[in-house]
Parts: sequence; structure tokens; C-alpha cells
Amino acid sequence: MWKQFLTAQAEGVLAVDFFHVDTVLLRGLHVLFFVEHDRRRVHVAGVTAHPTAEWVVQQVRNLLMELDGRVDSLRFLIRDRDAKFTTAFDAVCASVGIDILRSPVRAPRANAIAERWVGSVRRECLDRMLVVNRPHLEQVLAEYVDHFNYRRPHRSLGQRPPERQVPVRMRDARSVRRHGRLGGLIYEYRQVA
Repeated sequence: MWKQFLTAQAEGVLAVDFFHVDTVLLRGLHVLFFVEHDRRRVHVAGVTAHPTAEWVVQQVRNLLMELDGRVDSLRFLIRDRDAKFTTAFDAVCASVGIDILRSPVRAPRANAIAERWVGSVRRECLDRMLVVNRPHLEQVLAEYVDHFNYRRPHRSLGQRPPERQVPVRMRDARSVRRHGRLGGLIYEYRQVA
């Protein structure tokens, strides 16, 4: 039933969650991110060592200002039952017409798209490098999110990235150039004119 709901309402669903990253100096950092269900577009809202409820509320305000014209199309926000998601957080979302859906207890599949993104960023990026500090993690995540949103193919989108809807036609294999990102950790391929 939950899967049917998410599939039917994907166009207006936004998901939010945290994940944790340990630095080289064994300091923990928390990353707050949002994922638009229909396009799989990711927004990293912020990175902090000590997430508080007030910080989370400010991050959702910032995201809503960033989305500006697209906020009207959002109907639901899926979140877990973390204590950092307070009534103030819910009120900010309600003020722009977004209803809050709290995922059931111990049900990671209820927020599967957000969980899948955490798996992707870990497998493809963070598990392969050492993070030094918060500015370093922010830089790495900005680069990875840019790759994820503009270059990385998604199976659910017909092998297209979230921000490019026109499929690229291959002309000649010799016209393809490889471009490394994150120090060669990820490679992107582009056609040369």
C-alpha cells in the first residue's frame, strides 16, 4: 500500500533524512539532505557536527527559498521520527502547503529513495576517500551531487540524469572524451563537437 501511494504521488513528494560521516580525526559529521521523488534530484541542505532542531528548521527554510517556484508542486514530505524533526519543522513545511508523512517505525523501505541515495553516495564516493573535516566534506558532496544530478544515469529515469531529459545520441566512439571528477574517483564521458 505504501509503495502504491509513493508511486502514484511521486511528482509531489520530497524526502528528507540524515546520514553520518566520520572524518580522519574520528569526528562525526551529520549531513542533512532532501530528495525529490519524481526526478531523483538531490539537495544537500547542510553539514554539521551537532545537528539541533533549530538548525534543521533553518535548513528547510533555506531549501524552500532555493526551490521557490517549484514549492507549489510539492505536496508531501517524508521524514522519519528523529527528534530533530520538531513541530517547528513541520510548521515550516505546512506554511507552504506541504503535508508531513512520518515513516513507520523501523521501516527503512518507507523512505527507500533517500536510503538508496545514501547507499550511492557511500559506495561511489565516501567509502573510497578519507574526509578531513567539514569544509572538505562539503566540497566533496557538492561535487558528487553535481555529478549525480547532471551526469549520472538513473535506471528509473530511462538512463538519464535528473536534470537532463533529452537523451544523448551517440555519433562516433572517437568523439567521446573522459573527464575525471573528485580526483579521478568518478569519470564522466562527454561528446566532443
